[in-house]
Amino acid sequence: MKHRLAWLLRVATPLTAVVAVAGAIPAGAHEPRATGGFQFVVGWGEEPAYTGFKNSVQVTISEANGGPPVTDLGDSLEVEVGKGSERMTLPLEPGFRVGGPGTPGDYRAWLTPTRPGAYTFRLTGSIRGQAVNESFTSSPTTFDEVQDVAAIQFPAKDPSTGELATRIEREVPRLEARTASVEAGLRDVADRVDTSRTLAVVGVVTGAVGLLTAAGAVVALRRSGARGRPGARDGTARPDRAGSLSR
Repeated sequence: MKHRLAWLLRVATPLTAVVAVAGAIPAGAHEPRATGGFQFVVGWGEEPAYTGFKNSVQVTISEANGGPPVTDLGDSLEVEVGKGSERMTLPLEPGFRVGGPGTPGDYRAWLTPTRPGAYTFRLTGSIRGQAVNESFTSSPTTFDEVQDVAAIQFPAKDPSTGELATRIEREVPRLEARTASVEAGLRDVADRVDTSRTLAVVGVVTGAVGLLTAAGAVVALRRSGARGRPGARDGTARPDRAGSLSR
């Protein structure tokens, strides 16, 4: 009886670990891989994954061959999320508390995917001193690709943030060209206004000079006329045309 009980305990221990790891995997596709003495199960935390919705890279880690979950990872491992030529590195955080809620060995890196299609998760760092450099890419045989949220929108399909960003990127050059054209027009108007002001000032100054010149001429004529009249200097009365005396 004791031998049978010991055998059951030896069998139950790895089975319990497998069940714990399996319980951390949500419904949907994940990619399992054993390497370097550890078992990885990688995929999206929420599947199917949709654009514009918060999700997570889920990495479940246990010792290989049905060993117990790895709960002492710390900050020794991180994940690089790749989409096309874009890359972003995120820390892996435990989705559990030892002796508390959550499934041991379940680690998450949180993000919001904004474009549909295939994504690659690259794990780098180390586990208990052992180097890790593994890449997992979404595909029909691994884990789900990100779906466009428009596929589940009802009754109207609103443009996604990605589509809005693309539209804005297309419109920015046009707006910049229009802004440059308006600025050039304003500069031209300002130049014309400055020219008009300059011409007006020149006109005013020229007119003032003309008035002063004319006034000076009138004064000069009056003075010359007064000097030319007979008797203007000695005060002697001279007869005018009518024969009367004048001084």
